[in-house]
Amino acid sequence: MSDSNFSSLPLQTAILDNLSTLGYQSMTDIQAQSLPAILSGQDIIAQGKTGSGKTAAFGLGLLNKLQVKKFRIQTLVLCPTRELADQVAKEIRKLARAIHNIKVLTLCGGMPFGPQVGSLEHGAHIIVGTPGRIEDHLGRGTLSLENVDTLVLDEADRMLEMGFQTALDNIISHIPSQRQTLLFSATFPKQIQAIANQYLQAPKVVKVESTHASNSISQHFYHVENDEQRLTAIRLLLLTHKPESSVIFCNTKKETQSVADKLANDGFGVVALHGDLEQRDRDQTLVRFANKSASILVATDVAARGLDIESLDAVFNYHIAHDSEVHIHRVGRTGRAGSTGYAFSLFNDKERYKVGLLEDYLERTIEAEILPDSKVLQSSVFLPKMTTIQIDGGKKQKVRPGDIVGALTGENGLAFEQLGKIQLGANWAYIAVEKMVARKALNKLTHGKVKGRSFRVRELN
Repeated sequence: MSDSNFSSLPLQTAILDNLSTLGYQSMTDIQAQSLPAILSGQDIIAQGKTGSGKTAAFGLGLLNKLQVKKFRIQTLVLCPTRELADQVAKEIRKLARAIHNIKVLTLCGGMPFGPQVGSLEHGAHIIVGTPGRIEDHLGRGTLSLENVDTLVLDEADRMLEMGFQTALDNIISHIPSQRQTLLFSATFPKQIQAIANQYLQAPKVVKVESTHASNSISQHFYHVENDEQRLTAIRLLLLTHKPESSVIFCNTKKETQSVADKLANDGFGVVALHGDLEQRDRDQTLVRFANKSASILVATDVAARGLDIESLDAVFNYHIAHDSEVHIHRVGRTGRAGSTGYAFSLFNDKERYKVGLLEDYLERTIEAEILPDSKVLQSSVFLPKMTTIQIDGGKKQKVRPGDIVGALTGENGLAFEQLGKIQLGANWAYIAVEKMVARKALNKLTHGKVKGRSFRVRELN
């Protein structure tokens, strides 16, 4: 049996059977290098990019040692953002499908506090959360970590970047020192080493350089004189390549919103993601981008870290990142799963030193290319094919995806092929439909019934 096959590991039979049904056969590099040590109880420092399979690495480790019959919190996974925490919890639940009665609870800011307290009173095995909200629960005495034997710090570099050092120190002081600690980080600043020295015991260090072949990404660099030319360059590249799904990375929140607003004024299907957005707006932004109702996401690094963005056609660096590793992390979001991706980076004279650092890091010479002809600006703006409809009814109203599909595709309804992603929340549902049939879909839901009930519906813009 191949050493890269999950069946070569001392995993529970139920977990191996579930991996097989999920189609997980061979381990990724980070899984192959870290899982044997994790399963043997060692502490780990693992450096790997988003999409490297790190969630499954620590997820399988913590599930394999979990004592299901002991209904108490045995694992704490800390993440920098709510989006990443939700994604991690979803992956752990998927990996745990074959093990009965495992309860995974997410504790994040931006969500009502009361229901979380109620859920904690009912107990859980695994907590996935953000440092701020975990610290709040500890402060109010609604959370006990005295039985935790596994601590996972996911995207540790971003947690430090976001100023969570004090919160981490406080949280870890509530966890027994006799535990296994697994630290995952995309980059490795000095602060990470300091945390490792303080909280990990003789850790095994795992480093995975890349999650995919670099030749699957076509990188291009362009010199610009000023911010006006920078925005024109973005327009030229968007209109030339017409990516169905792309991210524009900016270095500041203010710049992120400004670029998004200007592109929206030009008619592009664009949304912005940064730390100043209300949680509801963040959620709707992510839904619209994920279901192809918006073709362009303008984001800061912190906001975009850990997002589960599939099939990204292109990445744009409005400014080159301050750190070469962050540049590689941005670019690595495209060209996945065997597809080809494009990365376009803009720089001015003041940023030439960053280009020099990148040349050293990539061990290649970077030549500025000529931007597309300005005539391209006269071509029409491309728009996303889908639009998103919100239904004010969700899991608490017993609404299921099949109910929504049935309501839309019933008599004289839409074709099944005209429907896109459906996402369900506690009291809401989002469904993507082809833009050309949006009015018909709205009428169908407004005047018809979902699960025998009438719900308020609206199109998200």
